[in-house]
Amino acid sequence: MKKFMLNILLEGLDNETRMKLLPREQEIVKEMEENGTIVENFIKLDMSGIFIVMMAADTDEVHSLLSTLPYYPYMKIEIIPVRVVNHINA
Repeated sequence: MKKFMLNILLEGLDNETRMKLLPREQEIVKEMEENGTIVENFIKLDMSGIFIVMMAADTDEVHSLLSTLPYYPYMKIEIIPVRVVNHINA
């Protein structure tokens, strides 16, 4: 598995649709966190999107996993592969 940093911008998602889809979105994200697919996530201060650190085999799998999210059709996604750095405390 590889680690990916995702910069996701939500586009064309009106507030009514956002609120309607939110409970299922949160439920799926929680499941992904619990199974280790999503390592971290951070909501942008302006609520325009989210940063996610995710584990996947490749970028195709990133899209496959994200496509299960109700917000996926509204996501503009930048995928950045990152490598794990092991820190040793001296």
